[in-house]
Amino acid sequence: MSARIDFNCDLGEGCGNDAAILPHVTSASIACGGHAGDEATMRETLRLCREHGVAAGAHPSYEDREHFGRRVLDVAPADVGRMVRGQLLRLQAIAREEDVRLAHVKPHGALYNVAADDRAIADAIAATVADIDPTLALYALSGSALADAGAERGLRVAHEVFAERGYDARGRLRPRGTPGAVIESLDESIAQVRRLALRGEVVADDGRVVHLRADTLCLHGDRSDATAFARAVRAALEDDGIAVRAFGATQ
Repeated sequence: MSARIDFNCDLGEGCGNDAAILPHVTSASIACGGHAGDEATMRETLRLCREHGVAAGAHPSYEDREHFGRRVLDVAPADVGRMVRGQLLRLQAIAREEDVRLAHVKPHGALYNVAADDRAIADAIAATVADIDPTLALYALSGSALADAGAERGLRVAHEVFAERGYDARGRLRPRGTPGAVIESLDESIAQVRRLALRGEVVADDGRVVHLRADTLCLHGDRSDATAFARAVRAALEDDGIAVRAFGATQ
């Protein structure tokens, strides 16, 4: 039984109540200009992270604001590396000005899902992160190619699971827009969270039980009920005796 988990949320995307969500999470992945976010939102989210003692990370993506970074683009690995570099360095510069040290990098949306299986894309992301700052953790879908690429580059890898997304039998997220891809029910989400945190497993769309390493648990901050979900998920974890701590925290 796991005694500890990080609880992260994707923030700074201009579509949620970040200030209300942050008190309930331990890590935040901040949009840095690819799918959402600009200097003002990055600065404000970093300040909120500092205020609430939440670990801040970068949330780079395909440069596709029109589709919120959730459309797969035909981008070569080298260009993916350049995109991630530019977005990470932009957030890093603002973070220095705000006296916040970035803790991790987590790709967003379609880029995250492509990197789960495309090793060349995964390697490009991991290499970029390691080159910029090898002390940064890499958040990756549990059991994915991105997790393997990060580990091979010597990065600390947080295997990530999801509170309100459905899974297939391979342990991959079901594509958005398909039935069951997003869990709308809070009770169903809490049941999945407890199973992941306590037993390291999730029930796939075909009924199969899939075993997953769960270092960090993600809640999407762009859903309309994200604040209520964040509050309930945090309470459920603590009620089950799970220590909710930022990934890599010593306490």
